[in-house]
Formats: sequence, structure tokens, C-alpha cells
Amino acid sequence: MLRTRVITAVFLFAAFFFALFYLSPLGWLLFATLVAAVAAWEWGGLLRLTGTTRFLLGGLLAGLCAALSVLEPAAVGLGSGFSGAAWRLGGWLYPPAAVLWLFAVPIWLKRRWSLSNPTVGLAVGIVLILPTWLALVQLRQAGPQALLAIMVVVWLADIGAYFAGRRFGKHKLAPNISPGKTWEGAIGGGIAVVGYGFLMSSKLPATLAGSHLLLLVVLVLLTAISILGDLFESLLKRQAGLKDSSNVLPGHGGVLDRIDSLTSTLPLVALVWLAAPS
Repeated sequence: MLRTRVITAVFLFAAFFFALFYLSPLGWLLFATLVAAVAAWEWGGLLRLTGTTRFLLGGLLAGLCAALSVLEPAAVGLGSGFSGAAWRLGGWLYPPAAVLWLFAVPIWLKRRWSLSNPTVGLAVGIVLILPTWLALVQLRQAGPQALLAIMVVVWLADIGAYFAGRRFGKHKLAPNISPGKTWEGAIGGGIAVVGYGFLMSSKLPATLAGSHLLLLVVLVLLTAISILGDLFESLLKRQAGLKDSSNVLPGHGGVLDRIDSLTSTLPLVALVWLAAPS
């Protein structure tokens, strides 16, 4: 199992690194669309859909991505005038994602709602996956290194939480949702993210780099939101009776298992990036 997990991890990193740094804007758009389509297919499993219906859901998401790209090619890096077009498209997709993660999901986790209503489940899936797709595409416009640096924040939160939880974890964070997560782990993840953020502060926009307090608040908020993304998927998998969102990544589960924290963080980062004064 460990050997399979390591081999898959090496392959995933190599494929992602190549796509991020070497694909053309169109190639990266197609790569992000493939990720979103597989994630939508897995979301169908969380809705307890089966067979053709799940594939139709993946196709629907891919179709939406294609339609938006045709309607606003500049917004996905396929034409000139990115700034204006990016906000026209992102202004529709990112605010609903912000409302979902900042307000709806905390209440959802507390009350442990289920996705028993297919219409609600479909709507939540679109609000969760489509803005993540757009954020992946648009944040790359700031440079592959910038997108990678943002993703490292999420990965560090996970890694820091894992090791701090194993070493110091005593107080359960959400025992009925994800028994392995602890408050000590969450704090450890936050410390890792804050340390990384301050180390990289010289490369951040002046608004953040010039205010240590603001930078601290943003980094802690990003850590908290990434944990929400992880817990939200854990709750839905538990309710659907699934260990992983799928088995398309041997030893690692599914695409949603790998991007659960990114679905909550990337759209909010992209929203702030587009809305901030240039």
C-alpha cells in the first residue's frame, strides 16, 4: 500500500508540475477542466448517484467550463483584456463560493446536514467545483510560481496539522466528522502556514507585506478555511458511507480527496486578488 501511495504521489507531482509550468494557457485550461470533470463525477458518488448519471454530471461540469471559456475567452487567458474579463466572470462565480465557505459550511458542519435533496446537492456541487476550476485557471495568470505558492499554503496546513496532531493531539476538533483531527493539529497547521507566510512576505503585495497584523489574520483565516474544506468533504463521505471520493488515484483515493482544501481556499484567494486595487 505504501509503495503504491508513493508511486502515485510521484506521478501526480510530476504531472502537476509539468502542467503548471509547461502547458500553454489552452493546455492548462484543458487540464483544469479535466480535474473539475472528475471531481464532479466523484461528487455524484457523494450524492449517491450511480452509473451513467454520474458520468453525465461530470460531462455537465465540463460543458459549463467549455461554455464559460467560449463566452469569456479573455477571462481564462485565451485572449487580451484579462483584467476586465476576469472580474466579469469571477464576479459571478466567486461571491457564491465565499458565501458557501464563510457562512453556509460552518452551519452545515454544526448541524450535519446531508445532501438528501438532489437539486440542493447539484447546486452545492456547482458552487464548490466551478469556482475552483476558474480560480485554478485565473490564478495561473499571476504566474505558475504564484499559484504554486498559494497551494503550498494549503499543503503546509495539512502537513503541519498531521504531524502536530500525531505528536500533541489530545482534544478532538470534530469527533463526529473526522475523529483523527485535533485542535492541536489545527494549531500546528496554522503555525506552519504563518511561518511560511512571513518567510515569503517580501514577495507578497505591499498591502499584506506592509502590515504584519493583516498578514497574520489572512494566514490564520486561510488555515481555518482549508480545514473547513477538509471537514466538509469528510462529513459528506461519512454520510454517503464512503472512505474515499473514488479510487482513481491508487493509494490516494480520488481527486476530491486531494483538492478538498483547495476548493475552499482558491476561490477566496482569487476573489481577493481580482478585487484588490492593482
